[in-house]
Amino acid sequence: MKIAITAGAAIVAVFMLIGGIGQAVVNALFGSSSTQPSQEALADIPGDYLALYQAAARVCPGLDWSILAAIGKVESDHGRSKLPGIAEGTENSAHARGPMQFLQSTFDGVIARHPLPPGGKNPPSPWDKHDAIYAAAHYLCDSGAPNDIRKALFAYNHADWYVNKVLAQAKKYADAMIGTGACNNIQAPNRAAVMAINFACGQLGLPYVWGGDGPSEGGFDCSGLTKAAYSAAGINLPRTAHTQYHAGPRVAAGQPLLPGDLVFYGPASKVRHVGLYIGAGKMIHAPTFGERVQVSNYRWNGDGYLGATRPAS
Repeated sequence: MKIAITAGAAIVAVFMLIGGIGQAVVNALFGSSSTQPSQEALADIPGDYLALYQAAARVCPGLDWSILAAIGKVESDHGRSKLPGIAEGTENSAHARGPMQFLQSTFDGVIARHPLPPGGKNPPSPWDKHDAIYAAAHYLCDSGAPNDIRKALFAYNHADWYVNKVLAQAKKYADAMIGTGACNNIQAPNRAAVMAINFACGQLGLPYVWGGDGPSEGGFDCSGLTKAAYSAAGINLPRTAHTQYHAGPRVAAGQPLLPGDLVFYGPASKVRHVGLYIGAGKMIHAPTFGERVQVSNYRWNGDGYLGATRPAS
């Protein structure tokens, strides 16, 4: 049974990025519950709602909180909408109730399968934000999230425009995962990636030194820099570019890169270079003899790009 949307919700234009991408890319963007709120999310989402979205996402391992937040935005503007059905005791013309716009029968079915944690009403109510958000997380999980987020959202409301609208809003809220490509505004999907990028940014300008592991040795080579960056984030990597690549975990071909990913060059049998991706097509790396640690494009003609790993996953 589908869940009705708020009456009168407009169909709006969505980002072509969201409308045109496949499931693998959607999952790469939203299939991780570790993303951090963007500035837009912090400005738009009430603090109590944001905390609930982040906490409730954990009941569906791998579901990103931004999907729940985007549903809450589309359905009720995080409970602020004055349309019928949002306020306690009311329902709209489709009989939907509360900030996540549940049908009572759907809500009852969810909580029968998944008892809700303390913090809401007794008995649980679709008008209560705590109960509604946790029930929505369970419903999405039952419907295919996080492995097939589009399928789960389509189950929530059977309309492609609705799926695209929610994904577009989720992207706005979790834009920190995309990255800026700049050291003066680091954005990354999790704390470890932020720490690794921050460390690497602090090494800009140091000389390239073959086998170098840091300032005490006069500088870094490529894999010395990436190893030290992730060591600062509490993650131990092998020493060479070749062994770092084969240590994984690999980013699947066709999935977008996220800030904090390591990007590699050369054949898999003899990986020759590694850099730390920071978003917007940029990486920090120690290029070669006579150069310094710098921010560069991660792709160029004849680069021999091999692939990427995600140590902070």
